Amino acid sequence: MYITVTAQKLGGDYSQSSAGFVEYLEKENQGLEQEDIEHFFNQYGDEINASEVVKEIDGNTSKLKKKEPKFYSITVSPSKHELRKLQNSGEDLKRYTRAIMKDYASAFNREINGKQVTVDDIKYYAKIEHQRTFKGTDNQVRENQPFATKILKLKNEIRQIKQGQQEGSIKRLESKINRLEKEAPHQQNGKRIVQGMNKEGNQSHIHIIVSRKDMSDSVSLSPGSKYKASDVMLDGKLVKRGFDRDSFFAKAEKTFDSTFSYKRNYAESYQSKKDFIKNPKRYFSTLLGLPTSEKAVAFKILGKAGVPLNSIPTNKVQLALKTIRYLKRGVDIAIKSGSIGI
Repeated sequence: MYITVTAQKLGGDYSQSSAGFVEYLEKENQGLEQEDIEHFFNQYGDEINASEVVKEIDGNTSKLKKKEPKFYSITVSPSKHELRKLQNSGEDLKRYTRAIMKDYASAFNREINGKQVTVDDIKYYAKIEHQRTFKGTDNQVRENQPFATKILKLKNEIRQIKQGQQEGSIKRLESKINRLEKEAPHQQNGKRIVQGMNKEGNQSHIHIIVSRKDMSDSVSLSPGSKYKASDVMLDGKLVKRGFDRDSFFAKAEKTFDSTFSYKRNYAESYQSKKDFIKNPKRYFSTLLGLPTSEKAVAFKILGKAGVPLNSIPTNKVQLALKTIRYLKRGVDIAIKSGSIGI
């Protein structure tokens, strides 16, 4: 599971309207028949059109300053292992979205009219997408990059020959390009994987637009708060403030596991990412201490994410600091690319 919570920006400024983001999320609907269109939905409604989403989000921003986020984007990307557990990815992910938005609400240490924030206070709209593209940070793109660089250089030479700027055999250069295309280590359907290429297989994921203000447009609920859930005395009153992302991420993972009876391996857990960041030695020690079958699954997950498995120590004695630092770089890249972790 890979979850992000971000304020939407346009360049260096916060977006003043959700229209551009909503339009971006409509891209998969282009050219589809009416019955195939993927609509927006929220906690209690389905088949909500894009214009209503823009109207509701943009009209729920009273007293927010120009330099404050008007809405946030939550992206939820289940792994291939998790998606296989779903019976109907579209409907199951809708059900999961509605469940984790309860987790989202509970992560706020806030009260509205003396009551703890609930999902009924959250104005949000979600959409299921079924396509994902390769990013520049993906292992496949990075390892194919040297080949891409050589191919680009050869194509530039061909262009210069055609323009009469240099002499050479176009046929010979095209032959080199074809060879490099085939030699690139990562292929999909017989083609070299490049940034922007659609990923094959089930790529279903969730985009959620969340208003900064509550349903009544009177209370600011920011998941980007610099304060973790805490209570503080202000003007002689005890005030609740903050948003606990750690709690939200952990609950979202548990909600998926309980909803779909998913048996999560340590290597794909939120706890493993926290261990990796705070205590790499504990992370690798835990990996080595897993039962044989679970350890085999963990190594398979890490291997597919681009971690150099041939360098992972076989016993705890080998967990030298130098080795940990080397392995940490590999796992770090995998986490940043969204291959593992939250």
